Amino acid sequence: MGWWPFSSETRGDAIRNGNAIPTRNERAVCWAARDAYFACLDANNIVDATKDPGASAAAKACAASSAEFEKDCAVAWVKYFKQWRVADIQKKRRLDELRKQGAVEMSVSTAFAPEGKGTSKDDLQSMWEKKGGN
Repeated sequence: MGWWPFSSETRGDAIRNGNAIPTRNERAVCWAARDAYFACLDANNIVDATKDPGASAAAKACAASSAEFEKDCAVAWVKYFKQWRVADIQKKRRLDELRKQGAVEMSVSTAFAPEGKGTSKDDLQSMWEKKGGN
């Protein structure tokens, strides 16, 4: 019997198809499978397992870890994680190239308010009152 009373779909199938939200433990299992698969790709110097020649090399070298990854994670997550990995590797390579060329790294803040302002409950409340909030 499936995870839903009127369905023959198993819980794992429902997660893979996006019909169920994975629990914390199910997410941890997915991430562990992802990490094992990516470790296999790294060990075999495969950057992009979504396109050939990397896809065929990954199918040969990492078949078992790929099967576990695809079994334990939602299909959309598998696609996202594979694409993210390629983009992350490309970003790191580009940053290394820039460092070798002498580029200087800058720290960037994403805060919208000046440092120390607008972050506490009192600051937010006073800003709200100045705007005419009740």
